[in-house]
Amino acid sequence: MPDPSLLPALNASLNGLATVLLLCGRLAIHRRRVAVHRACMGAAFLVSVLFLISYLVYHATRLQTPFGGEGALRTVYYALLISHVVLAAAVPPLAVVTLYRALRGQFERHRRIARWTFPVWLYVSVTGVLVYFMLYRWFPAA
Repeated sequence: MPDPSLLPALNASLNGLATVLLLCGRLAIHRRRVAVHRACMGAAFLVSVLFLISYLVYHATRLQTPFGGEGALRTVYYALLISHVVLAAAVPPLAVVTLYRALRGQFERHRRIARWTFPVWLYVSVTGVLVYFMLYRWFPAA
């Protein structure tokens, strides 16, 4: 078993990679490069599943990490964290339904839900990296 203290950095890296893959996938479909879009979005899904496994393993061993920032920074951090957590709960079902519709060839239905899935998933991926930096790098608890 790897050292659990390494998992937050791994999780942030996986979130960062998911962000890049989501943006590349979006750009690919905008350019009508369907095979590239499919590969990027499939990889983003896989990376996000790996993130979720790593996240659950970490939080099974460590329940909380205190935030070291003070004042208005705490308000910003907790607003970011709360929005991240609430929307993160929506990503797995949204991503699964979006992927399912694409794999079934239901492209119009896929596009309709992807218009919601993409920005939520992207927000969660980006804010996951920001939460990591705020919690572990920029403002760790003393």
